[in-house]
Amino acid sequence: MELLHSNILGSGAPLIVLHGFLGMSDNWKTLGKKYAAHGFEVHLIDQRNHGRSFWSEVFDYPTMARDLVRYMDSENLDRAIVLGHSMGGKTAMQLACTRPERVSKLLVADIAPRLYPPHHQYILEALEALPLPQLTSRAEADEALAQNLDNWGIRQFLLKNLYWKSPGELGLRINLSILKTKMQEIGEPLPDDMVYPGPTVFLRGGASDYIADGDLPLIRHHFPKANLITIENAGHWLHAEQPDAFLESTLDFMKS
Repeated sequence: MELLHSNILGSGAPLIVLHGFLGMSDNWKTLGKKYAAHGFEVHLIDQRNHGRSFWSEVFDYPTMARDLVRYMDSENLDRAIVLGHSMGGKTAMQLACTRPERVSKLLVADIAPRLYPPHHQYILEALEALPLPQLTSRAEADEALAQNLDNWGIRQFLLKNLYWKSPGELGLRINLSILKTKMQEIGEPLPDDMVYPGPTVFLRGGASDYIADGDLPLIRHHFPKANLITIENAGHWLHAEQPDAFLESTLDFMKS
């Protein structure tokens, strides 16, 4: 049985943090340290086919929620606060609805429980086009990626997946072929009959279109105690674009 890789910070009330699609636990390290400083034992998770966790041809939200239950069992965590961004938010919703006794509070960042059509193809194709055997530095990788992606911020986010497989040989920590094959799974909605009765907050970027006002009835259908918070001057990566506002809003909820 393979277990998810994690980075554990601090001590106190357990807090599980789940990254989004093509991300990894390292993306949350700065905020994780701040949560730890506020009295939480923070578990920064790499989901399957991402970061330092195992690769698998099976990739769907029920399976990813079961990954978390196995991880919690291995760490002797009866319950935890669970915070997930984007794809991680969908995993967190699945876990909360199927195993509500394991989730004391739920925080979902910039994703709703509805269907999202596949929209990351151009990013995956840009990553596939990277001539990894020929690259000798991250700067060269950025230059190569820039031929297909002109957004500097997205490139820097993606390049965090680069690592040295061996001296002089770069690799990617994401399972690119499986993620491309399973694109449809990323956008799958939460099944209609699923409900989590516990305290819940959804956070959205004011400049993001991932959670619309019209999504609130569906959110409340699945999460009757949910509140919605808008982080102004932030897009989809709201925790990176407005970290102070995101930290304050999440801590207010987690400590209430």
